Amino acid sequence: MTVESYFSATYAEARDKFHASASAAGFSLVTYENPNAKGPNGETLTTDVACLGPDDAERVYLTISGTHGAEGFCGSGAQIGHFKDRLFDAMPPKTKAVMIHAINPYGFAHVRRVTEDNVDLNRNFQDFSKPLPQNKAYAEVHDLLLPVHWEGQGRAAADQAILEYQQKNGAFAFQAAMTGGQYSHPDGLFFGGQKATWSNTTFRRILKELVPATTRKLVSIDFHTGLGPMGYGEPIYVGPEDPAYYARAKTMFGPEVTNPNDGSSTSARVTGTVPEAFLDLPKTVEVTAIALEYGTQTMPQVTEALRGDHWLHARGDANSPLAKELKRKIRDAFYTDTPAWKAAIFGRAADFALRAFRGLEA
Repeated sequence: MTVESYFSATYAEARDKFHASASAAGFSLVTYENPNAKGPNGETLTTDVACLGPDDAERVYLTISGTHGAEGFCGSGAQIGHFKDRLFDAMPPKTKAVMIHAINPYGFAHVRRVTEDNVDLNRNFQDFSKPLPQNKAYAEVHDLLLPVHWEGQGRAAADQAILEYQQKNGAFAFQAAMTGGQYSHPDGLFFGGQKATWSNTTFRRILKELVPATTRKLVSIDFHTGLGPMGYGEPIYVGPEDPAYYARAKTMFGPEVTNPNDGSSTSARVTGTVPEAFLDLPKTVEVTAIALEYGTQTMPQVTEALRGDHWLHARGDANSPLAKELKRKIRDAFYTDTPAWKAAIFGRAADFALRAFRGLEA
């Protein structure tokens, strides 16, 4: 099979390929059905987990696809390639692989970045019993990001105001205001929610049920797209703001690992990210977590696609010609459907799988 064949055109195709390739490789499968949403054709939506290795494993290699649903095309292809190319044969002894496919199945199936609650899952891992973070800068740009009308003078005025905001504060300041996470505008971009989503609770359940109690080391790779140069997989540290943890990630994965906390990453600083769930594990487990962030389009193009998708679901007509254009743009912003891009995705994913295995063995 070619690398291109590891990737899929739809969530349903990706799920079928994941099941078939995982089973053929000798992995066991565990399925978690989302009771709160259906696919675009009324189909059942599930998060599927493929596992291989002993129940008393001391090491765990964990991968995640579809945290941001539309980015699942990339992560799914990387995971399926892992099975097809038998990368797991290089795992050290006493290691268990836990491959989580489509942790946000709604977003993957509907080609949206968010969950069925319009929640950015990677901002949802908060302690909701405490006051939530405030993002006053987002409140300044919310109405500009989602104008009343997508076309016409109102949209033009909003775009001009965004340009002026960027000129005054800097392009990265605008990116941080928009992407850092907000908990005040449920219809807005990068909304972190007011409670734990189904995907959040399911991820925590997976850690509890499928990560052995005997685990000493866990390495996690979460596949993302949309930031950085086309096809380049930026390894982004996603753990605590602790220099020792960051140093461990760089030792394991190499000096190119970046960190949003020190400004070396294309990603802005965010809170409530998926790795917060690893705090549920016993303190004796040494966790090293990164995101592999693959570039697709320019930041303005990605921003335009995100704005359009959120506008469509908040104010637009899902059956209009404009809706088809906006859905095409959101797909293209997070999935580059070319052989060269797919080869770059899998090559980098395979490289980092082997780095993780060496790190687990050390």
